[in-house]
Amino acid sequence: MLKREIVLPKTSSFFLLGPRQVGKSTLIKEQFTKHIWLVDLLLNETYFSYSKDPSLFRHEATNKIKNEGIKTILVDEVQRLPLLLNEVQYLMQNFKCQFILTGSSARKLKRGGVNLLGGRAIQKFLFPFTYKEIKHIFDFEDVLLFGTLPPLFDKTLREKTDILYAYVNSYLREEIQSEGIVRNLGGFSRFLDMAANQFGELTNYSAIARECQLPVRTVQSYYEILEDTLIGFKVEPWRKSIRKRLSAHSKFYFFDSGIVNAINKRLTSSLDGQLKGRLFEQWIILETHRIINYEQSEANVFYWRTNHGAEVDLLIEKHGQLKAAIEIKLSSNIAGSHLSGLRAFREEYPNVSAYLVCNSKNTYELDKVKIINWKNYLTLLPELI
Repeated sequence: MLKREIVLPKTSSFFLLGPRQVGKSTLIKEQFTKHIWLVDLLLNETYFSYSKDPSLFRHEATNKIKNEGIKTILVDEVQRLPLLLNEVQYLMQNFKCQFILTGSSARKLKRGGVNLLGGRAIQKFLFPFTYKEIKHIFDFEDVLLFGTLPPLFDKTLREKTDILYAYVNSYLREEIQSEGIVRNLGGFSRFLDMAANQFGELTNYSAIARECQLPVRTVQSYYEILEDTLIGFKVEPWRKSIRKRLSAHSKFYFFDSGIVNAINKRLTSSLDGQLKGRLFEQWIILETHRIINYEQSEANVFYWRTNHGAEVDLLIEKHGQLKAAIEIKLSSNIAGSHLSGLRAFREEYPNVSAYLVCNSKNTYELDKVKIINWKNYLTLLPELI
């Protein structure tokens, strides 16, 4: 069992949310081994039993707490039956018992007035493995191509390919439709292909809608679905004005590079320079996003771009102040031309620390920009957030 970076509450109740197959159930079962009752809503028998009569869960839980010494109750994939949260709240108010509620979608929990337990349960998020978690078996090329979903480790290349294609075809395309989230599977499939092809680029809803032959509002709703089902997240442009920030184009990043390559059908191809550079940039941003969550930091990430096209890949902001500007390049030989975006940024924000994260062996400074190896950046990251 690889040690995960996330810190879970020992006695308080909490939601543990994350995409399918990131290891939520495995982590819970490994850390909470005594006096635990598992309720798996992925099992049809369990799901249909409680969907017909949610109060049955309360009666069974009460018996287990009173008569069987159960101190922890794990409800797996709770988003499938949000009505159970009413029963959970009653039990939390009347018994000293820890409730752990896992889910791979926040959509049903965020919408429709679902009971989120009145703030009585902490929200935690779990992601695929970080670099630190798999440092001793880390393979740079393999991670960029296949990502870091836990089920892939110790598998052959063929098995990794099969797992990722099954994930994309069975879950992202079919299961999202089967749960009634989207009705037009063909349109959603075309959108998914386009979104994956344009990962990390400016999101132009109108252009994507034209390519996919869909209404603009539908494309916007599909991106919301990907966020709500924890398949990805937006990075907004940095603007001093929040109103101007919301009116500009965001960028969208899928939660794992292997998923992007599976959607794009690139798992068996070699990574060319441009694609490899884009995947490297995505991976650094994913690592930053994950560590901010695990450290429970109040930092946010943005990108910066001028009307003339000068751009910086990543800004870290905390409490209204910019902490760092970060450009990401796969190259190991950094020249002045790589710093054009950071130079333009520093003209407007001269007091913000600037970094270029790359594959260089040594750390040094060039034009007041610190050139830093990606491993050193990940070590430094907790100080920046």
